[in-house]
Amino acid sequence: MLDDDPIIWVGLAAGCLTTFGFLPQVLKSWKTKSTRDISLPMCIVLFFGVVLWLIYAFADWDIPLLFANAFALFFTGSLLLLKLKYG
Repeated sequence: MLDDDPIIWVGLAAGCLTTFGFLPQVLKSWKTKSTRDISLPMCIVLFFGVVLWLIYAFADWDIPLLFANAFALFFTGSLLLLKLKYG
């Protein structure tokens, strides 16, 4: 499993850093109730790109991609909903 291949830990770390990079924007948008400077097309494309990555991760059973994209889907989905609500 996870301890069989140390490179998985590199993938998990990379996934955490790139995925949680969305968190400050989500929190700021939620706090300020403003998403005026965020592009709606970017949010839509990013959301569906993450959906495709998640499908790929399930198909390949790639643990780092599964975890990273499950969280990324939550964050990009949240940002998209905030954009639609406050945009």
